[in-house]
Amino acid sequence: MDIKFSVALHIMVMISESTEVQNSDTLAHSVNTNPSYIRKITALLKKADLIESTQGKSGMSLLRNKSDINLLEIYQAVHPTEVKLLNVHSDVNPDCPVGQNIEAVLNPIFTDAEQQLFQSLKARTLKDVIKQMRENHNESYSNQAI
Repeated sequence: MDIKFSVALHIMVMISESTEVQNSDTLAHSVNTNPSYIRKITALLKKADLIESTQGKSGMSLLRNKSDINLLEIYQAVHPTEVKLLNVHSDVNPDCPVGQNIEAVLNPIFTDAEQQLFQSLKARTLKDVIKQMRENHNESYSNQAI
C-alpha cells in the first residue's frame, strides 16, 4: 500500500491547526519529503475541493470545517479511481483444487473487509484525528506550534 492517504491526512492536519502559513516547503519539512511530492498530494486535495490556495499568495486553507470532512473523502481524494486494497493472486494452477476455488472464496471476504474499512473512514472526521492527536500527546500538541 502506498502512503498518499497518511501524507494527505498529515497535510490536512497541518493546514487546519497551524498558526503559521503552510506551503509546499513547510509541509514537506514536516512530512520529511520533497515539496514536489507535497504539491502532487495537495493538487489531489484541491481537485476534491478539500483545500484551496490562492495564486500569488503563500499558504493553503481548508474549504470546509474540519468536523465536516470525513476520512473517506480524503482517502478518495488521493485515490480517485476505485483501487482494490486486497487482491487475490493470479496465474494459479488450474489443476489444483485450491487454485480452482481460491478467487471465488476470497473475493467476497476481501470486498467485505474493504467495505468495513470505508465505513469506518466515513464515520471519522478530520476533527476526530486532531482530537486523538491532542489526547495522545496529553494536550501538549495543542500548545505547540506546528
